[in-house]
Amino acid sequence: MGMSLRYLWAGLGLTLGACAQTPPPASVAVSDSACRTASVMLAFDFDGASPARCAVTGERAFTLLISPEHAPPINPSPWYAFRYKADGTAPVSVTLRYLGGAHRYAPKWHSGDATRDLPVTVSAEGAAASMELPAGEAIVSAQELITPADTSADLLRWSKMLGTAHFTLGRSLDGRAIEAIRIGRSDAPRLVILLGRQHPPEVTGAIAMQAFVETLVRTTARGGLGDVQFLIVPMLNPDGTARGHWRANRGAVDLNRDWGDFSQPETHSVKAWLDALPAGVRPVLMVDFHSTGRNLFYVQGDEASPAQQRFLAAWLGGREQAFAGYPFTIEPRNANPGSGTAKNWFHDRYAIPAYTYEVADTADRSATRAAASGLAEGLLGALKTLDR
Repeated sequence: MGMSLRYLWAGLGLTLGACAQTPPPASVAVSDSACRTASVMLAFDFDGASPARCAVTGERAFTLLISPEHAPPINPSPWYAFRYKADGTAPVSVTLRYLGGAHRYAPKWHSGDATRDLPVTVSAEGAAASMELPAGEAIVSAQELITPADTSADLLRWSKMLGTAHFTLGRSLDGRAIEAIRIGRSDAPRLVILLGRQHPPEVTGAIAMQAFVETLVRTTARGGLGDVQFLIVPMLNPDGTARGHWRANRGAVDLNRDWGDFSQPETHSVKAWLDALPAGVRPVLMVDFHSTGRNLFYVQGDEASPAQQRFLAAWLGGREQAFAGYPFTIEPRNANPGSGTAKNWFHDRYAIPAYTYEVADTADRSATRAAASGLAEGLLGALKTLDR
C-alpha cells in the first residue's frame, strides 16, 4: 500500500473511531465517488469536486474526510466541493474532518443562480467543521467554483472583444489545454506576464485577475496599449483545479516551486513561449495572482533596482487605503529564496519587477473586483517609470 493510501486510511480510521491500520467495515458505506441513503445522495463527479472519502453516519448524516492530494501534507488549503440531492424537508448534516490541515474556507452553497455562505460550526482545534444543508439540490464548495471551462469561456469572450484568438501554450499531464491570450500588438517591445491559478483553491486571486484582465481588454478595445503587450495565463493548473487539489498539479508538484526546474508541462509551456519571443520583445513585469489570509503584494526587497523601486512607488505606493473595502499591504522581501517561485525566477531571469498579488480568502468580492480594475487602470502609466 502506497504512502498516500496508507495516510488516507489512517485518517479515515481516526475520523470514524476505527483502527487506523485497517479499512472501515463495509457497513459504514465509505466511498470516494458517491454516498447515498434512501433519501439523500452526495456526489463528487464534477470538475472542482474534492476527492473526499464519504461515510454515511445516519439517514441524513454524512462525514467527509478532506485530505491533501498526496502525503505528507502541503500548504494547508483544505479544499472541498460536493453536490447533493435531498428528498423530503428535513435538513442534511455534513461534517468535514480535515487530514493534514484545519478548516480555512467558509462553505458556499450554490443552487441555480443563487449563492450564499452557509453557517458552520468549527471545532476548537479546527480539525472538523459541521453544517446543515437544506433539502433540495445544490453544490457546496469551499469557495466559488471557477473551473477550467469557466476560464475558457472568459478567454473566448475576451477574444471576441479584441478580435484576437486565444491559444494553447501546451498540455497538462491530464491533457488539458494550458490556455492563454495575448493582448496588444504582437510586436510591442514591452511584455507584461500575468499568471493565475497556480494553486487550485486560491479563488479570490482568480476573481481579482478576471477583473484586472477585463479592464485591460476594455482599454485595448478603446485605443490600444501602445508599446506594451500582455501574455495572460489565467489558469496554469487546470488538472489540480478540476481534481479538487489543495496545492499541486497532477504530477504532485507545487507549480509555484517549479520555476527554474520546469519539470512540469505547465511551467515549461510558459518558459517555451518566452524563449521563442522575437529579439525586439522583452518582459518588463510579471504579476502572479494568489490568495492568502489578507490582501497584500509581495514585491522585491533589497534586491530591487532603482527603476523597480520607482515602478513600485508609481503603481502601488500610497494606494494601500485607496480602494473602499479593499485595504492592502506591501511586503518588500525576497520570500522563499531559491525555492523556484515565479516571483523569484522572473526577477532573477529578466531583472524585472515580479510581484505576487495576494487576495484575502474572505475579501469582499465587489471590492476585490473594483480594486483590481483600478490597479489595472494605473498600470500602463506606472510602466513608463521603468524607462527612466
